[in-house]
Amino acid sequence: MEKEKKFRLFDAVLMAVVVVLVVESVAPAAAIGPSQFFWWGALLILFFLPYGLISAELGTTYDGDGGIYDWVRQAFGKRWGGRAAWLYWINFPIWMASLAVLFTGVIGQVFPTHFGTWTNVVIQLVFIAIVTLISCYPIADSKWILNLAAIAKVVIMLSLGILGIYVAMTKGVASNFTVKTMLPQMDVKSLGYISVILFNFLGFEVVTSMASEMPNPKKQIPQAIIWGGILIAVFYVFAAFGMGVAIPSDKLSTSSGLMESILLLIGGNNWFVILIAIMFMYTLAANLISWSAGVNYVASYAAKNHDLPAVFAIESKKNGMPIGATLLNGLIAAILVVVSPLIPNQNIFWAFFSLNVVALLGSYILMFPSFSKLRKIDPKAERPFKVPGNKFMISLMTWIPVTLLVVTVIMSAVPLNGSAEEINGKVPILIGTIITLILGEICIRIAEKHGDKKAHQEASSHIEGHSEHALEK
Repeated sequence: MEKEKKFRLFDAVLMAVVVVLVVESVAPAAAIGPSQFFWWGALLILFFLPYGLISAELGTTYDGDGGIYDWVRQAFGKRWGGRAAWLYWINFPIWMASLAVLFTGVIGQVFPTHFGTWTNVVIQLVFIAIVTLISCYPIADSKWILNLAAIAKVVIMLSLGILGIYVAMTKGVASNFTVKTMLPQMDVKSLGYISVILFNFLGFEVVTSMASEMPNPKKQIPQAIIWGGILIAVFYVFAAFGMGVAIPSDKLSTSSGLMESILLLIGGNNWFVILIAIMFMYTLAANLISWSAGVNYVASYAAKNHDLPAVFAIESKKNGMPIGATLLNGLIAAILVVVSPLIPNQNIFWAFFSLNVVALLGSYILMFPSFSKLRKIDPKAERPFKVPGNKFMISLMTWIPVTLLVVTVIMSAVPLNGSAEEINGKVPILIGTIITLILGEICIRIAEKHGDKKAHQEASSHIEGHSEHALEK
């Protein structure tokens, strides 16, 4: 008897909101200013819809454990697969470091205790250790962590929006919301923040992995993409509106902006502000835990195929979790927070967060051409869900998102206007990006060399076995 498929449209939309919605990126998106409302709408259509449909086709057609690594590897070969896996994985420890820095920042904003630099570093290391330890166990063992985080995210977003509406109606707004200001501002600073909106849409391929549990995936996946995308955009825009009411966008901090907005909207520190702060800090850890298994499994799978070093393939004997990749996450994040006081960029959260965004967007730059290539070289593969449209539409859906990703990565990491502020802000990100790419190439070549050596040993042992067998005969 066939198992009843119970993963409904509602479940898919809810899962999209839980996985994709990350509270800490509301402030960087809100820093774009009122024109963010235009960008949310435009990128929903130009990026999120094609991204969701394409990841749905790839995820249901090639449903192995490798995810984005598998798709790129099958399309462009082992080295490009290794690069995709590396970028997809390395973004995570950098993200962990950025959230550890933000965690201590929230403590300093809301609670009366003010710690020194190195005390903050110790707290950050404890945060990293706890997240790494929990990530060594299956997500099913800590499902309640994610369920509570989903509630906390919705409460924070709604609180910002509702408080914003109340203050706007009773006291006025700090930002100038007009048709003119809501049109896109083509300055380098605003365009640099658009990468955050793209980042805020990523992660939907996790939902498409549940296609086998859906009664009618061909109908439900596009519906989940559309409704999930709209809901995610509404939550972000609603919260960002509240921030815009409290603080002018040109004075909004990408790191402390969320709690500053709550403090200004409430009119001071009280029990509600402390509650929001605690929920916010909790979601920072929960976000990492919800993503850890996905990125680490991809890295582990790539290492088993000799496209990343063997250390990534180390698994727990008790539960099969990829503890090699998980412990490396914690180690790299710890190194980053220890050296963070030495980085010249004053906004350490934004420096790390931007580097994390650049790495993650880099892996998705490879995903879209892989979709196009696999359509050509593997046309006979069974596709439970297939992106609708003629060749021209498929081409647009492939290359418009790639163009957006490439442009926003450049805007995020490369100083373009030559101002001292931009150079100080972006040079550490550019240097970090170059170091990340070089380390990735080193890891890929080490894995390749190890794989070739192992293949040679296996071939030699196979030949020796044949020779011995022939002599015995």
